[in-house]
Amino acid sequence: MLTRLGFPLSLLLLAALAALLLALGVGSAQISPGQIMDLLQGEGDALARTMVMELRLPRALSAFAVGGLLAVAGALMQVLLRNPLADPYVLGLSGGASIGALAAMLGGLGGLAISGSAFGGALLSTFLVFGLAHGSGGWTPSRLLLTGVVVAAGWGAVITLMLALSPAERLPGMLYWLMGDLSYSRTPWPPLLLLLATCVVLIPLGRSLNVLARGPQQAAALGVAVRPLEWCIYVTASLLTAAAVTTAGSIGFVGLVVPHILRLLLGNDQRLILPACALAGGTLLVLADTLARTLIAPEQLPVGVITALLGVPTFLFLLYRSR
Repeated sequence: MLTRLGFPLSLLLLAALAALLLALGVGSAQISPGQIMDLLQGEGDALARTMVMELRLPRALSAFAVGGLLAVAGALMQVLLRNPLADPYVLGLSGGASIGALAAMLGGLGGLAISGSAFGGALLSTFLVFGLAHGSGGWTPSRLLLTGVVVAAGWGAVITLMLALSPAERLPGMLYWLMGDLSYSRTPWPPLLLLLATCVVLIPLGRSLNVLARGPQQAAALGVAVRPLEWCIYVTASLLTAAAVTTAGSIGFVGLVVPHILRLLLGNDQRLILPACALAGGTLLVLADTLARTLIAPEQLPVGVITALLGVPTFLFLLYRSR
């Protein structure tokens, strides 16, 4: 069992380390892997050490944390809904978190207030989607997806209204942040610690999540406390989405494509999928952010644009392949 779980996770860990090494070395000034190791040990040129330790490393770690948070949140939503099309972006959680964060920004708040507002917006969006989609016949994939799309569209309209009423000097930064921006991510440790803590807590629940993925009635028959577990997934997915949105803005398709691809490759065991999503989602966003800041250097693209350009054709191909 440990061997079956450990081998793919070891490969994903090596890929994550390679992506981080690439992110530290590529940019306006190229730095070799040997120089990076010297800089991480406090040696080497002072200017290069400042560039790596104070600019590239915090941004790369933030990208890894955000990608992992979104991928794990998407995997949890797909287990809860038993639908591979579910993710925080499609179901409106990202939109709700964005509204909460933007409202806090417009109110002159910062720090924990923005994070708390984003979490409240994501949780509100979760309750709206599940409350509106739960009819007399229960949840169905089509009803949930349609409700999520409508709620996400509603959040988009509210965001547009907030932008229209915002002071002109704040618009460029708010627009860039809404497209996904890691330029000002300087404190990667809170989202990284949240990602690690979430994986540690959820992995022991892997068996229960595996049973829940087969349906609430079968899970209840096998002794799983369905309602508390569903609430745990609601709150956890909202918290992860809020942390990701607070750190990097609204980034789509990571939580949709990464769990979908990993299930095709590794199966549907949540004890493997959840930590694999953390590693693969983080690796994907590190590579996307590296591409975003080097593709048209010295100008930088929003990382959300890169993930959309990569995610849309990938998911269309997966849909075509699974006909």
